[in-house]
Amino acid sequence: MIYNMHMRKKYTHVPLNEEIISPTTEYQNGGRYYCIGDEKYPSVTTVTGWEKRNFFAKWRRENPLESKRVLSRGNNLHEAIEKYINNEEDFLNGCNDNVIDLFNQMKPMLDNIDNVHAQEVALWSGLLKLAGRVDCVAEYNGKLSIIDFKGSTNAKREKQIENYFAQACAYAIMWQERFEQPIEQVVILISNEDGITQEFVRDSKKYVPTLKKMIDLYWEENTQLINT
Repeated sequence: MIYNMHMRKKYTHVPLNEEIISPTTEYQNGGRYYCIGDEKYPSVTTVTGWEKRNFFAKWRRENPLESKRVLSRGNNLHEAIEKYINNEEDFLNGCNDNVIDLFNQMKPMLDNIDNVHAQEVALWSGLLKLAGRVDCVAEYNGKLSIIDFKGSTNAKREKQIENYFAQACAYAIMWQERFEQPIEQVVILISNEDGITQEFVRDSKKYVPTLKKMIDLYWEENTQLINT
């Protein structure tokens, strides 16, 4: 499918008032850690995915080709979306037809975004003792939001993706801690290979208890990892 360049949106980008630092990362005990000064914080995805880690590890072992395909699909779709929002001309360059279809399905939702504050930047929180890399911080339909982009094989039920909402909630807390700017809305956009696109717009505060439960579970099993 050939994308019509005349239909593309031009995004406004809002400069940040301080430099974003990219901390180093390391892997240990099945998770990714961000090194922030003298601290070492587990990644948001490691913590929010901890309960289901064995299930997904087993699935990857039993489905190596599909696992590789899904990983490539996600990386390529994210890269295309990032380039599009950055107003780059060649945002679909190198994408296969599947990724182009997923992008075009999501495009009407992407065009609800504007006044972009950040994309793919590292955030962390001394309060949560977590770190990660947020997909997008921007206005969605006029309201500042944490926005996460997903590609999927099939449509998701909301109960299946509690970890997505918990991640977005964590990034909202990190952003406020870092920039003193509250973010009350989280947005999860999913483009599915079955032709369905999904838009979840939620209040970030709703997922604080879910996030806390995931953090507590993680540290119950990893009490000796931090700063070792």
